Amino acid sequence: MIERDSAFIGGEWHEADGADVEVVDSTTELPFGRVRLSTAKQADEAVQAAAQALPSWAALGVDRRAGYLEAISHQLALRSDELREIITREVGTPSGLCRTLQVGLPIRLFRLAADTARAFHHEQRFDRTVVRFEPAGVVACITPWNFPLNQIAKKVAYAMAAGCTVVVKPSEIAPLDAYVLAEATREAGLPSGVFNLVSGTGPEIGETLTTHPDVAVVSLTGSTRAGVRVAELAARGMKKTVLELGGKGASVILADATPQVVSAAVEHALERYLHNSGQACGAVTRLIVPRTRRADVERELLEGLSRFPVGDPFDPATEVGPLVSATQRDRVRSYIELGISSGLNLLVGGSEPPAGHETGYYVTPTIFSSVDPTSRLAQEEIFGPVLVVMEADDDDHAVELANDTQYGLNGAVWGADHDRCVELARRVQVGSITVNGAGGGAGAPSGGLKMSGLGREYGEFGYREFLEPRSYHGALTEPAISEG
Repeated sequence: MIERDSAFIGGEWHEADGADVEVVDSTTELPFGRVRLSTAKQADEAVQAAAQALPSWAALGVDRRAGYLEAISHQLALRSDELREIITREVGTPSGLCRTLQVGLPIRLFRLAADTARAFHHEQRFDRTVVRFEPAGVVACITPWNFPLNQIAKKVAYAMAAGCTVVVKPSEIAPLDAYVLAEATREAGLPSGVFNLVSGTGPEIGETLTTHPDVAVVSLTGSTRAGVRVAELAARGMKKTVLELGGKGASVILADATPQVVSAAVEHALERYLHNSGQACGAVTRLIVPRTRRADVERELLEGLSRFPVGDPFDPATEVGPLVSATQRDRVRSYIELGISSGLNLLVGGSEPPAGHETGYYVTPTIFSSVDPTSRLAQEEIFGPVLVVMEADDDDHAVELANDTQYGLNGAVWGADHDRCVELARRVQVGSITVNGAGGGAGAPSGGLKMSGLGREYGEFGYREFLEPRSYHGALTEPAISEG
């Protein structure tokens, strides 16, 4: 049993003063950890510690701050096996994916943030005015359970690189990896108060941080509902918000797609809707296909699904593990039952657990076809392994279906004519879109349109979110010219 009964405030561990919560293994349904939550009083103390550390950290200089980030990355790498086991048990992510994405990427992010800060031009000149990009202040980082360490790292690393100090509130469902990060900052010699950690619920700790007068920026990844609440509270104090929220990604196959392109598109759709068992805001959960190609796509989906076995996340052969909790499992199964009871065409799957996996928070990968675009399954973020297939009459209809959602996070387009794909991609209202499976460029931003959020993360775009431009008029050495 892993037990964490403290908050990390001002570089020291302080006994938490809230209730104990169990952290449950998603495969066995048995507790394997216990965390003591903090109260609003300790959240306030954490912000005070961050505020006290801010002036010296901001004045330290880019190179020295970057050196600390690289040291944190090194300390995390030393504990990568421990982190992989914790997150696999917390979230259910298959161990191989956990190694690269849940652990490997956060380790890299601290180094990437250091490189971004070193390369960024923090000063610009306009005639006799100097514009300096300066640290925004104390940042509250409120993070989810689906990619727990990664979501913390992409906020914390860039915020600290920019000269901000941070207070982290991890999800109480998957909090254990955050404590390893806190220990890593201490081992790296990070100055006291630059990184602070308090566990707790959103209504108590999250709202305390969001409304605290000494917090300048609130960076949240979570549901759209949580993002709206944070935005409302932050607006009262004119705080900047960076919000990465829900998604309902659509992958569009065009009528000119060759059989090879269709196969690649289907493989991509399977990978993206089953990614982390569907527990990803960037999952592709809608597949829009030409009406005349639906039968071909259905056949490829059924054939391809066999390449994604469900199983124990520690088994190297497993591609789809359990969900994070009983609550999440039951929620996803209820959507499947709704689809069946509503008369949607069930292509494969269902609400029963996968054979041999009655224990654990497993959901059978499910696909509905010929789905009414107005149905709840086509409109709402399910956050589980459920894919809906919809039919389009032409390109315009495909764009209409892709945009018929409150979300605008990501998408994909597939076809034989590259220019046609790009033209259609530009009409889809999302923050990022893939054309024929191309990978994302290093440093490209992540973020959404519409109800998928505000602001951007990663690279220079994410770095800028934690900086404020300030204009110094007459700051150049040349004397100002008097008028009159």
